[in-house]
Amino acid sequence: MINRRFSIIWYGAVGAVLLGSALWSFFPMYWMLSTSLKENLDVFKLVPELVPLNPTLDNYIKLVFGANPIYRYFLNSVITSLGTVVISITLATFAGYALSRLRFRFRKSIMMGVLITQMFPLVVLLAPLYLMYVKAHLLNTYSGLMIAFTSFAIPFGIWMVKGFVDSVPVEIEEAAMVDGCSRLQAMYKVVLPLIIPGIVATGVFAFLDAWNNLLFPLILVNDISMKTLPPGMILAFGGEFKHDWGGMMAASTIVSLPVVAVFVLLQRYLVEGLTGGAVKG
Repeated sequence: MINRRFSIIWYGAVGAVLLGSALWSFFPMYWMLSTSLKENLDVFKLVPELVPLNPTLDNYIKLVFGANPIYRYFLNSVITSLGTVVISITLATFAGYALSRLRFRFRKSIMMGVLITQMFPLVVLLAPLYLMYVKAHLLNTYSGLMIAFTSFAIPFGIWMVKGFVDSVPVEIEEAAMVDGCSRLQAMYKVVLPLIIPGIVATGVFAFLDAWNNLLFPLILVNDISMKTLPPGMILAFGGEFKHDWGGMMAASTIVSLPVVAVFVLLQRYLVEGLTGGAVKG
């Protein structure tokens, strides 16, 4: 009887903690959605409305037909983020495989160099990167942004892919090469299907880094029509004396949808990629 009471109290306490954690985590998202359905005057009421008394879709309509080119910022973010994903996955896969399977001079030094690049804060590199972009005529270009985003996504991707390739037995590849496959064919037909979670995790990381990055498009892009969503939203809804909080929350809700979709669709691969590649064997 005592054990049963203890178990009921224990499960009740655990349930209460989980419920409180869920409310704490999801309340900002609910507040964002709630604010996006309010008029600007309702946003600044002395007693905040948890539930909009007069909900409206005006803030969402203004995103499409208003003066602010949010759709252009959204398109720029989609192009640069997807481009970053493709480049990062391709380069990280080949580099991670080479560092795992091939034996060549300075291999350990290269691995250490890739790791050291993660120690530099992004702000430190902005000034020299900007001067380099000026000379290379890469300012206000999609390729310039994708190169900048990729430079920070690839080191993580290389170590992620390398950890997964290390977990694949070499004998499987050797058997494939004995049967007539070249090394590239063995990599494509044998190794890649086994490391899909690591590749997906690399792609998700690259997408989120490009999608949420503020400093690179803020510094390396001067043309307003080439801005991505993070700096574009600041320009569109921020002002010296007034902020359009309703419009900003409506835009934030729309911007969050691709990220949520990525996590929902690729959740299984993402969890496997972040856990399975961390331990060899």
